[in-house]
Formats: sequence, C-alpha cells, structure tokens
Amino acid sequence: MPCFTSFACQAIMLHHATKIVATLGPASSDPATIEAMLRAGVSVVRLNFSHGAAQDHVERARVVREAAARTGREVAIMADLQGPKIRVGKFATGRVQLAPGAPFVLDAARTEPGDEHGVGLDYKALPGDVRPGDVLLLNDGLIVLAVDRVLGDAVHTTVKLGGELSNNKGINKMGGGLTAPALTAKDMQDIQTAMRLRADYVAVSFPKSATDMEMARQLCAVAGADLGHRAGLIAKIERAEAISHLEEILAASDGIMVARGDLAVEMGHAAVPALQKRMIQLARERDKLVITATQMMESMIAHPVPTRAEVSDVANAVLDGTDAVMLSAETASGRYPLETVQEMARICQAAEAHVTSAGIAAALGSKPLSRIDQTIAMGALFTAERLGAKAIVALTDSGATALWMSRHRIAVPIYALTPKLATQRKMALYRNVTPMLMDTSADRDEAMHQADSYLRRHGIVEAGDIYAITCGEPMGAPGGTNLLKINRVLPG
Repeated sequence: MPCFTSFACQAIMLHHATKIVATLGPASSDPATIEAMLRAGVSVVRLNFSHGAAQDHVERARVVREAAARTGREVAIMADLQGPKIRVGKFATGRVQLAPGAPFVLDAARTEPGDEHGVGLDYKALPGDVRPGDVLLLNDGLIVLAVDRVLGDAVHTTVKLGGELSNNKGINKMGGGLTAPALTAKDMQDIQTAMRLRADYVAVSFPKSATDMEMARQLCAVAGADLGHRAGLIAKIERAEAISHLEEILAASDGIMVARGDLAVEMGHAAVPALQKRMIQLARERDKLVITATQMMESMIAHPVPTRAEVSDVANAVLDGTDAVMLSAETASGRYPLETVQEMARICQAAEAHVTSAGIAAALGSKPLSRIDQTIAMGALFTAERLGAKAIVALTDSGATALWMSRHRIAVPIYALTPKLATQRKMALYRNVTPMLMDTSADRDEAMHQADSYLRRHGIVEAGDIYAITCGEPMGAPGGTNLLKINRVLPG
C-alpha cells in the first residue's frame, strides 16, 4: 500500500471537466487516503450501502467533509442503496465446482448449506419468476443455468456454463423479468441514514419504472424534512426492464448511472456499448446527469497501471459526454486507490483535449426554449464561445443555470458561484462546472462587483480577460436568472 503520511508525494490536481466518483471501502477510509484522493481529482464520494453498518457510513461521511475542508473544496456524497438481494445462499464448503451438463437445484425452501447438487436462495420469489426454457446467469454471467422445470419452491436447472460458484453470488435472468421491488425494507432504513449524513445524492438500485424513483423521492423527502435536506436521485440502469422505460425513469430522476455489470448480464455484453452511448445522449438532451460505472479500471485493483482497453473505455465515456466516471472496487478495496484516481484524471484530461464543439448554435438546433432562465444560460454559452471568453460565471441559487450550461460541450470553463453550501456540493457532479461558495449582496450591481473581485482573487481571470456572467433580479430567487452581462477585466 502506498504511504500517505506526507502530501508532498501527491500529484497536483489536474483540471478535467469530467468528474470522478470514487467508492470508499477498507482501502480508502482513513483520513489521509481520502484527502489524497480528493486532491488528486475526486469530486464525488460514493458510500456503498451494500456493505457496512449505518454508523460506518455516518463516520465516513464525517471524514469526507473534514478532508474536503482541508483541501479547500467541497465534494458531493452519494449514498448508493443496496436494493434487493437477488442471490444464492451459502455453501457448506464456501464454494462448489459446477460441471457443464450437471443438474443443479435452486431451492427457496432449503435451509441447510448448499453443495454441488443445489443451494438455497436469498431471493425467495425466484420460483415464481421463472419457467422452463429461461436462462439464469449467476456470478455476473460466469455461471449459466437453463431452467428445466419448477416444482414448488425448487427451480431445477441444467448447468450450461460451469465453473466455481461461491457464497451469495448474484442471480440475473437473461432478458430481465425478476419481480423483486427496487426498494427493500433495508433501503428505507438506509434512506433515513443517508438523509442524516446529508448525502447530496441517493442512487437507487434496480429501478424498473418511474414509480420506483417516485417512491424513493417521497421517502427521501419525508426523511429529510426535519433536517431541511433534499437529495438528488440517481437511477441505476441495470435491468432490462429499465431500458424499456428509460425516458420515464429519466423524467422522475435527477440523473442516471450506466451500471454496466448487471445490465451486461441481462442484455448481453455486446449490447452495452451502444446502450451506454444512447443513455448518455438521452440524459444530456433531457438536462439530466449521467455517471458511467463498472469495471472502468478493474485491473488496478491489483496492478499499478491500467490496461490499454481500460484507458480506451474511460476515454470513450468522456468523449460520449458523460458527467462522471466511477470507480468501485478499484478504490474501495484495491491496492492502489490513489494511483487509480490519478490515472483516471490523466485519461479524462487527455480525452477532453480532443473534444470538439459543434458550436452552441448548431447544438441547440431548433430546440424551443420556453424559460427565460434557460434562454439566458444558452445565450451565455453562445456569446462566450464566439468571443473566446476566459470563463462563464453563473450566480446561482439552485444550480439550475449551471446544469443547463453543462449539458453542452464547450471549451470555456463554467464557474458556478452560490451562497448555498448544499447547492455547491450538488454541483460537484456537473460536467465542466467548478462550484464555489460566495455570499452575494441582494443588490445586483454590488453582487456583480463581488463576483469580479472573487474571480480575480482566485486567479480565474486577470486584466484584459473577457468573461460572461449571468444572474437573476431580484437576487436569490430560484429560477430567476434573467440577466447576461459580458465583462472585460480592467487593470487594478
């Protein structure tokens, strides 16, 4: 394990528009490691509620907030719900070897440990979800079983693709169709924990429809009401059914995660690259966020450098326009969490150097704009691009203006200045947006002057630079952006 006792060995954070999501775990829970990863470029920290107790997550969130304060920048915290446990039970020896052609029984009523002939189920509803001819994929598709018949609580199968099967491995049905609800009793308790630690985003596992996301939003609203906290919702697209209802799920969410592991098992690996591109494009068109996840730098769990295929995978997600790329086991349990973040940051930066804008006017096309604040945001992009501005600045209360700006590819960096800490943290996930906390005057002209001084003080602009700035009048009214001003920085 690398040593983090001194920050002198850390790389300076590279500027990259694409955000990095890092999962915390045994390899990355101590304060020094977390701080090092934030300094290397992590913008969103993921707490995986599939592992650990509630208090573990509360403590990690506290450490993240303290580490962020030491780095001088805020990050978002994402609470990732476990979802239904669609898994086999345990084996007497911990694992068995399944031979092709052998019979194997998945028995929901079995209480004793499993063996090479069969095993119990954590997911008791499986017998009602399958019928002869269905194909079940276990352990991310490494084990393939064909369903022969269903007798009561027992699903009798034949092993088509064998290998080692160990305790509690996941079950998928090819083509989808498992009826497990997206939100379990555990998830409902975990939502309360997520609100208590003030998670900026909650990721919902295995949603099949907009109804799942609407229920999650209601639960978050109730749990966060007394705290005055509202979290954004991310739908993890990992079921075949979710693809059929993608647009309605997007409409009910603040963003989606392209969760390529389970999705590849249910839809087939070859279908995933095109689905990834479609989901990223659709999310951006609908003004939603999108995270690309699963096995992006998998080899770095054990090795200090990524494979060329992994580099291409991350770069292609960046070129597709994803808001963020995510690390899971690579930072949670891998040997090189900091090096993985550094490598991913370098890949993002290199890929973004080759992103070409088609022009804001061309990107908008004939898309109608019915809102004044959205029109101002688009006007800022168009003007900044044509003038070669040094920066685009949004004085924003809710973050909506910055979100709209971030949906379009533009080389000009976007700085979002907000008086609200919760908004600053939430904007940490927006592509090409640097969120900054700044209290502003209620007077428009004074607020503009404060922003100009703030930009100079932070070295964002200097004498002679041009920047575009948007704000609303009256100041502080959510959704009230109605002013665009072009400034040239004067000497002094």
